[in-house]
Amino acid sequence: MNEDDLKSIEDICEKTWEPLYRYIYYKVQNREEAEDITQETYVKSLSYPKFNKIEFKKYIAFFKTVAMNIIKDRWRQNKIRGTNINIDSIAHIEASVDDISDITNQQLFIKSSLDKLNDEQRKVIDLRIIKGYSVSETAELMDKKEGNIRVLQYRALKNLVDIMNENK
Repeated sequence: MNEDDLKSIEDICEKTWEPLYRYIYYKVQNREEAEDITQETYVKSLSYPKFNKIEFKKYIAFFKTVAMNIIKDRWRQNKIRGTNINIDSIAHIEASVDDISDITNQQLFIKSSLDKLNDEQRKVIDLRIIKGYSVSETAELMDKKEGNIRVLQYRALKNLVDIMNENK
């Protein structure tokens, strides 16, 4: 690695760190964890063998994808260790939005839409989609058959889409 490479890496980090950090912070809602994940994202991204083939304008999207994978890995590890993830602490929208009021409005819209589902449908979406449990784990937790969980999830998502379309 020569001096030009170090300068270009420094330039990349300087131009992308703020939107990347804000995106990660929005997801984890913890300053120290956001800093760690931002750092880990750069390490993994810049060491990616084909990183040089990525266009500069696509760097931030690439970094956000890597960051989201790191966050998901941490959530899975926490789930394995038995840590519960609160539905309100999870950032529901993956889009990076600069206006905090837009983010808050989107979160409130999704939460109010979820609240209109019945308890079983809300629970299956929480377990399967938000917490990432498998069909078999969800079936066990809800004391239902796997086939019933699949049908319940399908109907819950269909109802959620209908509710969200009605409230637009």
